[in-house]
Amino acid sequence: MNGWTAAGTALLLCGFAPAACGVATGRARRRVPAQNVATTFLSLVFLLLSQGFARPAYVDTALMLSVLGPAGTLLFVRLLADQLADHPPGQRWLRGLTVVNYVAVAAVVLPLCVATGPGRAMVKLLVIGVLLALGCRVATRAVQAAAAMGHGRGAPAEGMSDDR
Repeated sequence: MNGWTAAGTALLLCGFAPAACGVATGRARRRVPAQNVATTFLSLVFLLLSQGFARPAYVDTALMLSVLGPAGTLLFVRLLADQLADHPPGQRWLRGLTVVNYVAVAAVVLPLCVATGPGRAMVKLLVIGVLLALGCRVATRAVQAAAAMGHGRGAPAEGMSDDR
């Protein structure tokens, strides 16, 4: 085991596992932001394991997660907007999770860029880092907007019909 795999395992156990527990339990105000954190941490784990095992293909998995993770969070925000409006998450908590995401992305992507060196692989790592940071911000803003507005109690979401 080298330092990269040790860091990936530590992030998996200390970052992803608690976030996954948050996704699986509690109210929507806890599950939706935790889903965003879980996909960010899992993407970072794939980046660390890619470097640790010298498997560049894992970077492609991280790239896929960096695009699909925030999209999944936006889908859940859309579907759970009423629950988020009824019980909104705390603004401090959301800001704290956003900061944790930013710090985690910087703490993983920057050392990986140094280890990789200049080239196409480093550009790919930087793109993944930017996508993770922007995706976190967009997902957090969507949760805040859904908590503030909602769709109205009992009314179907826009574009959805009540016909069965």
